Amino acid sequence: MPKINVLIAGSTGYIGVQLVKLLVKHPYVKIRYLCGKSSVGKSLSKYDLSLKNKNLPKICKFNSKYLNDVDVIFTSLPNGEAQKISKKLKKNNILIDLSADFRISNPKIYKKYYKQSHKAISKIKNSIYALPEFSKKNIKKYQIISCPGCYPTSILIPLIPLLKNYLISPFNLIVDSKSGYSGAGRTVHKKYSNKNLYNSLSAYGLAIHRHNSEIDQEIIKYTNDKFKLTFTPHLSPMFRGILSTIYFDIPKGKKLISIYKKLLNYYKHSQFIKVANFNKPISTNDVINTNDCLISICKSRYKNKGIILSVIDNLIKGGSGQAIQNFNIFYGFNEKIGLKWSI
Repeated sequence: MPKINVLIAGSTGYIGVQLVKLLVKHPYVKIRYLCGKSSVGKSLSKYDLSLKNKNLPKICKFNSKYLNDVDVIFTSLPNGEAQKISKKLKKNNILIDLSADFRISNPKIYKKYYKQSHKAISKIKNSIYALPEFSKKNIKKYQIISCPGCYPTSILIPLIPLLKNYLISPFNLIVDSKSGYSGAGRTVHKKYSNKNLYNSLSAYGLAIHRHNSEIDQEIIKYTNDKFKLTFTPHLSPMFRGILSTIYFDIPKGKKLISIYKKLLNYYKHSQFIKVANFNKPISTNDVINTNDCLISICKSRYKNKGIILSVIDNLIKGGSGQAIQNFNIFYGFNEKIGLKWSI
């Protein structure tokens, strides 16, 4: 079949580079344009030497005329930029966005958490929050595919099926997440220059982290707004990976082992979601360089409480890999195409 022409805007960030590294191996993709700002005229191999002999175009400044030449636009840009591009889309274009621009369906909530007005409110109705494990049946109906954030991905994948089926209490949910510093982008080195980034662990965004809005929006769909969740993110001195530890209450009449079996059964046919053996400690090392999410249901010291461990690679399942998974679903490809092997 003819290859699908793509443009990548924001190709030099950590997620942008990882996206290119995956797409150059995708058998149905031709990368027509790599777009950037300060990097115009450079080769992407300057940012990752493994791309040196990949016959990629030089980085150019985005121009809306390029939209005539491509089918899909991947955007990994600062918040607000994909909204501008969305207003210039041609009828045959599909936008797959890795920023937060279309994750929040209510523009007032978007403004509250992102401190800027939405620049393309009329386009929100043409977008879908695309956590593929739950949205795959509807992705083809939308022109704008909004990929979830990395923290929400690690949290929602285990929580949604359990809340949806009333297997755990929606109240007193506590989420402690630790991410590799690549999740904060290339500017993280400047932002944390005085905080010993490579040898310390930092909590941030307590109670106000932007991803709260995204997590709340999705959980409301299954709890009718009757839930309480506390989320605290941490930046850890590793480059990539997320470990989310979720503490929950077990409803009366339920047993932890049955909760485990239900989750195991729910994801038994999933391409990328794996459920570890009951009560098994897991590590980010189990998923690095894959599009997998690995979940473990573990015992607490209290019989009426349980612990969920959830690990992903923030640059792949939490970013570029999930975008390609959505791309594959949209075009009817096997979800694993371009994502079968470690990178």
